[in-house]
Amino acid sequence: MAVETRVTAFQSAQQRFDAAAEVIGLSDDARRGLREVKRELTVHFPVRLDNGGVHVFTGWRVQHNISRGPAKGGIRYHPLVTLDLVKALAMLMTWKCAAVGLPYGGAKGAVACDPLKLSQNELEHLTRRYATEIAILLGPEKDIPAPDMGTNPQTMAWIMDTISMHSGHSVTASVTGKPVDVGGSEGRVDAPGRGATYLTLEALKYLHVEDEIPTMAVQGYGQVGRSTARLLSEAGLRVVAVSDSKGGVYNPKGLDLAALEEHRQVRGSISGFKKAENITNEELLELPVTVLVPAAVQDQITADNAAKIRARLITEGANAAIAPEADPILHEAGTFVIPDIIANAGGVIVSYFEWVQDLQAFFWEEEEINTKLHHVITRAFYEILHTSVNKRIDMRLAAYALAVQRVANATTVRGIYP
Repeated sequence: MAVETRVTAFQSAQQRFDAAAEVIGLSDDARRGLREVKRELTVHFPVRLDNGGVHVFTGWRVQHNISRGPAKGGIRYHPLVTLDLVKALAMLMTWKCAAVGLPYGGAKGAVACDPLKLSQNELEHLTRRYATEIAILLGPEKDIPAPDMGTNPQTMAWIMDTISMHSGHSVTASVTGKPVDVGGSEGRVDAPGRGATYLTLEALKYLHVEDEIPTMAVQGYGQVGRSTARLLSEAGLRVVAVSDSKGGVYNPKGLDLAALEEHRQVRGSISGFKKAENITNEELLELPVTVLVPAAVQDQITADNAAKIRARLITEGANAAIAPEADPILHEAGTFVIPDIIANAGGVIVSYFEWVQDLQAFFWEEEEINTKLHHVITRAFYEILHTSVNKRIDMRLAAYALAVQRVANATTVRGIYP
């Protein structure tokens, strides 16, 4: 009996790269270099806990490619994170930055821990010690971290301060996603949701959607999901369903988002909202809506449920919310997908703006940042759409093809040292 071997996250990332490399006819030499990460650092470090004991944590920082500029990527705190996943996410960051035209390479960092089980004091000690361990890779010209799952602006402030203490002066450009008080950028919190909103509106125009009031459902009512729902509602869409980890709520006539937010603040969840019926996360995905925004976790739309999706447009807010085997099913059914590689790129675009502002010590107002975000992300959308139409491939493969070509061009023209 044959044993089924499960594809790892990094192998899956390599498969997406291979498909894009095939589309653009990339040489074998170029493929060999870009299929692997440039460097991976594993660190084991002690942290004294509040009870006086010492726990040794394991962390990583991986750089995939830095041909186009400094490495860029978030830092994740999660108990189940692995080196394989960090490598996959670092590769994704390379393609994401290239797809939207940022002068960055891709990186990712992580610590295997459960931040919900650590006190604020323990989190600060862990963060500063981890930053010290990976500091040999970090710096405004080398590698610039940002928040990811389990980390936030406070985490970035601790990392920035640790690097600054080592340098003897404030190095604000060493991280992005910081509080505004220490060099953070206006507009950074809403950036992923705002980017997804701009793209959704452009796609609706391209698709000539004739719904009088387009409807939308959002799976994953976290920071990205909430801001996307709010901004698209302000743009004239009707939000009919949202969900979090405990379940969802649905009202075909539209949800009162202000009342829902008040309910969420009081109850800690959206479940039980009286002005809507309760539904499951699975049911939300299959609702008859114009726009579906999966902004929760990976592998929500799979080969099992892809044929049941009734949305005209999917804006993939979460990384890998659509499993690879679901892509061809959706494409065949005529469902237009804005893939994660661009759909959630608003965060890294405004992180780039933050880095630029820190380097020049000159800051922009939020209106200017939103205007620049709109320009960068919509330009990228139409470049990818052009590639998709010309090569007769889906939007994800088009985004990857465009990104891989840009990184390959930079890597090739730089050559091999020495």
